[in-house]
This record gives sequence, C-alpha cells and structure tokens, in this order.
Amino acid sequence: MSDLFGQPTSHQPLAARMRPTSLDDYVGQAHLIGPGKPLRRAVEQRQLHSMILWGPPGTGKTTLALILAQAVDAAFITLSAVLAGVKEIREAVAEAKQRLARGQRTVLFVDEVHRFNKAQQDAFLPHVEDGTLIFIGATTENPSFELNNALLSRARVYRLRSIDRDDLARLLDRALDTESARGIGIDADARERLLDHADGDARRLLNLLDIGFDMADTVIDLTLVNELLRDSLRRFDKGGDYFYDQISALHKSVRGSDPDATLYWFARMLDGGCDPLYVARRVVRMASEDIGNADPRALTLCLHAWDVQERLGSPEGELAIAQALVYLAVAPKSNAVYRAWNQARAFVASHPSDEVPLHLRNAPTKLMKAEGYGAEYHYAHDYPDAYVAGENYFPEGMGQPAFYQPVPRGLEIRIAEKLRDWQQRNREAQWQRYPGDKPDVT
Repeated sequence: MSDLFGQPTSHQPLAARMRPTSLDDYVGQAHLIGPGKPLRRAVEQRQLHSMILWGPPGTGKTTLALILAQAVDAAFITLSAVLAGVKEIREAVAEAKQRLARGQRTVLFVDEVHRFNKAQQDAFLPHVEDGTLIFIGATTENPSFELNNALLSRARVYRLRSIDRDDLARLLDRALDTESARGIGIDADARERLLDHADGDARRLLNLLDIGFDMADTVIDLTLVNELLRDSLRRFDKGGDYFYDQISALHKSVRGSDPDATLYWFARMLDGGCDPLYVARRVVRMASEDIGNADPRALTLCLHAWDVQERLGSPEGELAIAQALVYLAVAPKSNAVYRAWNQARAFVASHPSDEVPLHLRNAPTKLMKAEGYGAEYHYAHDYPDAYVAGENYFPEGMGQPAFYQPVPRGLEIRIAEKLRDWQQRNREAQWQRYPGDKPDVT
C-alpha cells in the first residue's frame, strides 16, 4: 500500500498513514473549505489559483495543497525552499510545460516558502504569471514580512488556524479506529491531557498517539501520557509568529494593567521554551516605554530581576521576573518619555545641525575663552532652587520645542507641577528683559 505521495505506508508515522484524500475527510479549516468557502468553490469550479497557505505547524498545509491538486487532476511537484536552487526550479518548469502541452496542469508546492531567496522567487514568477504553474507555498511565518511583493501580488494568502479541540478529538477517535491502534483504548483523563498538550497541532497529537500505541499494552493511561510529555514543549517558535505574538500579548497585558493576564502570557512563553533572559530584557524595555517617570522605581526593579535571572538561573530568576512584571502591570502608566524621545529623534533628523551656543560650550583653553566659549553661562547651582530662570539651552533661533509632556499619573503629576513652575519663572524672566512682551491684564 502507498500513500498519496506514492511511498509505501509501512513504517510511516501515524500522521502520514492517516493523511486524508479529500476535502470531506480533511479536519479543520472550515473557514476555507466549508460549503461556499473560497477553497471549496475553487475545487468545485476546477479553477485552482496560486496561493500561500500561512499557519502554525500541524494545521494541514501540505495535506491541503495535495488534496487541492488532486481534486483538479493536476500533477503535484514539491520543492524544498532550503535545498532547491534555480536549476531545480527550471527543471520543474520544464516538466510543467510538457504536461501542459498534454492538457494537464501542474501544482508546484514549496514548503517553508519564506526561506526562498529573491533569485529563487524570481525564477518561477514568470511561469506562475503565464499559467505554466499553479504555485502553492506553505509557511509558518507572516508572508508580508518574509515574501517579496512580486510573489504576494500573484498569489492569494489564506490563513490557516490552529485545529480546535473538537476537531482534534475527532482526529483522535479516528486514530483509535485505525489498524495502528491494535484495539488499544485510552483513559478519559489521558485523552484530555493529550488534547490539551496538542495545542492545536494535529501532527503533534498523532505523533504522540503513535508512540503511545507502541508503548501501551491495552490502554493509554495518564501515567503513560505524562511520560510521553515529560520532555515535550508546547508550541513556541523562537523568532517566528508565535514568538512575536506572545511577547506582544505579554507587553499589552502589562500596558493594560492586567497582572493576571501578564502572568498567564509569561507562563505560556516559559512553557513553550522561551529563554527567561529574553523576557527579562523586554521587561526592562516595558519599564521605560510604558511606566517611565510615573514610577521610576519600576526600571530599577526590572534591572534587579534581570540580574537575579543571570545570577541564579531558573526557577529562582523566573520568580523575580514575575515579580517585576506584576509591579509593571499595577504601576501608574506613562509613555511620556517614550513619546518625547521619539519626537526628539524625529526633530533632529529633520532639522539642520545647528551650532552649539557659545555660552554652552566648554572652554578648557585660553584660545577658546578668547573666542567666547562659555561666556555668559550661568551656573545653575549658584541660583535659588538650582534653576536659572530664562536660560536657553537650545541652539539660537531654534525655539524651544516641548517634547516631554508628563501625564497626570504617579510621580509625573509632581513633575508636571515643577515644569509649570519653571515655565512661569521663564516667562517672568522674559518680561523683565523685554517688558513689552508682558501681556496687558488691565
């Protein structure tokens, strides 16, 4: 017996042996293949088009591509985005042209298509455009970041979702009915544990079951499942979509002042194998970006948590990071420094490099003093409250842009009061120098 790729099924993984052969047997992705949905219509109308299948591991991207090709009687060619070069692409194009001359279309399937470089993509784009090939790419990465615009403009992107629990349960029941199960059953608590750990990944579920069938005598119980999962991590693609989605969720939970959600996402990331030191670095960023001067202690606490993780490692360091995260979540929020810094950078980038005013320059030599460096500089500590009312620290003629605008939360309430006092003293100093500038209040 052979599978859909023409390979013998003996000694194949359970996931390969159970690969569906039609859309009706396919599990999940009802939003794409259900009645009236786009890929179902494409098959029914026999009008298959080039596409990118984007989704997490174990959601059936390769299987769906193969089913679509078979449903329209197209030949199916696979290429490795890592191993295939321009030579292999040209050979695939030549085969497709020969088939097209005989009246048969060809689906070129590229798994992990985000690994294709620009030269590889450019090699087959003209043949996708002229209809020689129907291109189907599969990727776990966001296509808008990883693929060039020329390819994206010639292929529709379909987002595949994680397999939901009900569909995973159906898949598990099918597996128990196969010859591979050899009549082996599964306890209810073991079943729930497997479904939980599958985490939307059908391939993971079937691979774990496959091992379970080999190890069990008559039934897969919770003890056996826990042994199978002992060294198995949840889905967490370092550097991929799941990585950035979860760190984004963690950051937004902190910003949204939800300590429970913050701890949840931190635990999810660690459960998936994320390096705690990476989280520690991001936590320091959160302290400056979202708490800022509303509570300056937050930054110190986060730096200490990072230090604890580096000194003690896990799990002691993880508790310190959790403490810092909860502190950030419940702290008063301010992004005033973050906004001010971005505005200052943008301002500098868009304006000329004005000279440093003479009174702000250092004068370590006689020549510099003779040139007026440091002249008329007012040493702040010689003045009441160490503040020189009316002094200008910007280049001459530039004005005084107000980047930093404290928020009415936490310590920034007091900072705003101090800034208002300084601004009033500056105005009074200006009126003393130029009485005509003082507004007439009579």
